[in-house]
Parts: sequence; structure tokens; C-alpha cells
Amino acid sequence: MLTTPPLSLYVHVPWCVRKCPYCDFNSHEGRGELPFAAYVDALLADLDHDLPLVWGRVVHSVFFGGGTPSLMPPEFIDRFLQGASSRLRMAPGCEITLETNPGTAEHGRFGGYRAAGVNRLSFGIQSFDDGCLKRLGRIHDAAQADAAVKLAQDAGFDNFNLDLMYALPGQTLAMAERDLERAFALQPTHVSHYQLTLEPNTVFAARPPAGIPAEDDSWDMQEHCQAMLAAAGYGQYEVSAYAQPERQCAHNLNYWKYGDYLGIGAGAHAKITLGSEQDILRRWKLKHPTAYLAHAGTDAAIGGDERITLQRRPFEFMLNALRLVDGFSLTRFEASTGLPRAQIGAQLAQAEANGWLAIEADLVRPTELGRRFTNDVVALFLGD
Repeated sequence: MLTTPPLSLYVHVPWCVRKCPYCDFNSHEGRGELPFAAYVDALLADLDHDLPLVWGRVVHSVFFGGGTPSLMPPEFIDRFLQGASSRLRMAPGCEITLETNPGTAEHGRFGGYRAAGVNRLSFGIQSFDDGCLKRLGRIHDAAQADAAVKLAQDAGFDNFNLDLMYALPGQTLAMAERDLERAFALQPTHVSHYQLTLEPNTVFAARPPAGIPAEDDSWDMQEHCQAMLAAAGYGQYEVSAYAQPERQCAHNLNYWKYGDYLGIGAGAHAKITLGSEQDILRRWKLKHPTAYLAHAGTDAAIGGDERITLQRRPFEFMLNALRLVDGFSLTRFEASTGLPRAQIGAQLAQAEANGWLAIEADLVRPTELGRRFTNDVVALFLGD
């Protein structure tokens, strides 16, 4: 039987100051005064429209992503959270994360976000090297990154993530190590550390920058940085995620455990388990802010609906679960997909024979080799 997993809420804020050349997210350069008041109205209308999908369920985390959500003044975050709380059951201690760009941090804003109910921040630092930041097209420099984090700490935030990238154009191993040393000095509870990739439909994909490290050099950076993170007390729990004890990101963990999430905002995606129908629904909203604002709260704002077939569920589950260092239980696979474990028996046996997975009783865990070849492991579950 398909059972109902935990539920999260994702809120997309689509505007940014400038589109980064490596970014493939649904983000749009803001020009002039942005319509935040109208956008909050649209978000609440969007939420009202989708509420029947999740009646009575408890929300365990909220995540404001983008774009650059910290462009939105605190009073609008506050109005949205008040409206959402009147419509949804929020769990006690619900994790509420706001992504922020150091180039948009202003004195007093973090205090306003905290008063609104935000209790976790995620800073898009990427690097503490000004040359690397310039080559990435970022709007901030290292000094602004330091200052933004300290402003947040002064406002009372003690739970925050720093996003860092490695294998950047012109970056050496020593530079990647210095980035982590600068990060550790700020005492984040969580570090997201991931390799620059040239995503399709980005400026970098069309015109790759010079000086991207070779594959062997990138692997050296990853290994050295992983050792530094471990020595500093940050446990790796996902391919790119490291946290101090008990400080893992609850919202992202829910994604990786194939949990449910309601997605509102321009281009937002949702995955909802419909227990009474023994079905899983994916839904996404119109991507362009203008179109979304015009239709939010109506069927016309839905970019698409898709029911996940029984054949596709193993692949979707593995695409997320195999990113976790600790893997998953076969019991959870059955509950999350509504399929018997025998359905994936042959694929598990093949992955174990390849040295990609370690299987012990109910637990399936990727090996170190398996973590290096995650895409190959997941591909085994694609089906026909």
C-alpha cells in the first residue's frame, strides 16, 4: 500500500538582480519596482487552489527559493507566512528557510525575517575569492559575503547554510581549500559543497569559460575538501550536503526521502501522494512571472499535471534516495512507491554485484564506489 509521507511547502520567488551565467533555475532579472504585494496575493491564491490536495496534513518545513527570495522585503514574507499558517497546519518548530544573496543583504532585514518566522537561512556564497566570483557573474564580493553572514548572526540567526562551489574557472586546489577555511570561520551549521556543472540552456553551456579544472583536478578538490569538512565536524549526509550534528536540512531531506511537497509560485513544482487514490501527482506552475501573476489561483496557472506510473516510481525514488549517504530501507521503498521490494530485486542484485550498493537485511546503502557512479546506479531502475 502507498502511504502518505511527510509534507513540505516550497515557495518560489522568481526575481534576481542579475542572471548568473551558470544558473538553470527559473529566475528572471528584476527591472524597476517589483510587484511583491501582488505576488504575495498570487501566492496565497495559488495555495488556496491547491489546498484540496493536502487537506488536514501537517507541514514540516517551508523553503523560500529562487531567484533571490531576499529581494522580497520582510513585511511580505511575514504576510505570506501569516496567510499560510491560517490555511495549513504547521508542525511545532517547523523549519522555515530563506535563500539569500549576500549582494542583497541590508541592515535590519534579517531581524525582520526572523520576526516573520524565518528560522534558517541559506547564503549563496559560491566562493570567497573575488576573482572566482567575478568569473561566475556574482553581484557580491567576499567582503560582502562576510558582512551579510555577520548581520544575520547579529539578528539572532544561529542556523544557516553556506553554498560553496568548486572546480570553478581559474580555481586551484589551494583556492578551494581557502574557500572552506573562510567558511569555517563564520561557523555555519550546514555547508552545501558542489561542483560547477555546465547545465543546458545556460550562458556557460553555450560559451564555456576558460580555465575550468580538468576532471582529475576536480576530483582532487572534492577529496581534499571532503576531508576538511569531516575534520571540521561537518558530517556528509548527501552527495553535496554536510552538516553539524542534528543540523541537517529537514526540507531537502524530505526531497531525498521521496517525501511530498506542495509547490507554489512561478515555475514551482509539487509532488503529492494521493493516498485514497493510491496515486502520486506531480504538478508545476507557469514559469514566467507575468503569466503566473495573471492566472494564479486558477487552473490556467498550472503548467502541467502528471500521474507517476507504477513503472516510473522505482526510478524516481532512487533518483532521490541514492543521494543519501545512509541510503534507504526497503520498507520505506514499499511505503513510498506502493510497490513490493521484489519489483526491484534484479536491479538491486546487479548493483550489489557491481560493488555500487551494500545491502544488509532491510537497509540499502550506496558504497563509496556507488557514490562516484550515482547516475549509473540510478539508471538501472529506469525500466522499459
